[in-house]
Amino acid sequence: MPSVAIIIPTLVGGQILRACLRALEEQTFRDFEVIVVNNGETSIESGLVNVPFLVLSPGPNIGFGAAVNLGIRHSSAPLIATLNDDTEPDPHWLERLVQDMESDPEVGMCASCIQQYGVDLLDSAGMLLCLDGSSKQRGANRPSSAFPQSEEVLLPSACAALYRRRLLDDIGLFDEDFFLYCEDTDLGLRARWAGWRCRYVADAFVNHHYSFTAGAFTPLKARFVERNRLWVAIKNFPIGLLLQVPGTSLMRYLWHVVAIRRRRGAAAMFAGSGYSVRDALLIVAGAHWDTLLRMRELLRKRAGCRKRRKLRSSEFARLIVRHRISPKEVAYA
Repeated sequence: MPSVAIIIPTLVGGQILRACLRALEEQTFRDFEVIVVNNGETSIESGLVNVPFLVLSPGPNIGFGAAVNLGIRHSSAPLIATLNDDTEPDPHWLERLVQDMESDPEVGMCASCIQQYGVDLLDSAGMLLCLDGSSKQRGANRPSSAFPQSEEVLLPSACAALYRRRLLDDIGLFDEDFFLYCEDTDLGLRARWAGWRCRYVADAFVNHHYSFTAGAFTPLKARFVERNRLWVAIKNFPIGLLLQVPGTSLMRYLWHVVAIRRRRGAAAMFAGSGYSVRDALLIVAGAHWDTLLRMRELLRKRAGCRKRRKLRSSEFARLIVRHRISPKEVAYA
């Protein structure tokens, strides 16, 4: 049985996936298996790379979380690495993650130093959370050397992360209802409630072609991100923070308006791609309507999370505040 299962969901396969697999050929840590979950209709040929891998084909696109869960269930490895197909990990990536996790049994998640492909800028050094439920990459667009020390962070981006199977056995797998985006935030917060810690491993480098599959600024991405941040808050926020979500959301919307006028941030790029204010309002309204329709199920999941918690609500709230990002920073990101 290998020590690590590396699970790679893919929608388009092709050259971008082959580059990822070729990077895994060079890993200095060799005790791993690779499971590719084919979420698309393209064929994946195993003979194009030297690293052996298993292909699981569930049929129509089942979403990121469901794809990773499928891979987890097909492996018995005690450590689970998640990796986007549009990433190219450094040869020492997996070795560094495993070493850091094995140094502390209370660490259940490790975040990589994810760099933007082809430039000396960070994509993610762990994740931050806004008090409206939005999550953003820590250090995005800052120099790659901005966080040179390994340290505790709130939670990892599942773009390139390592999880203990014991953590997943404890709190459950990724919430498949999210389909795309924020499922790693939800999983990470559930793990923090259960007392698990997360480490950022500064020398576990990964290069990332950001949003290669879904696109950086599309209605599809905006819809899922806006809806799922509400689900994150409802499932995981203690009452005191949950009551702040509407006001914080309004502040973020206002900052988006300012950012558009200053041609800054994702909203400005969204508007610059030809989408109107009406399109944005429909996305926001649709996200809230979907949330209302699923409220009973969300509250049931919230109760399940509380049954496993080891932190008091005040401890969890302090943890969130310590790793928060402001509405303005979210709008300008």
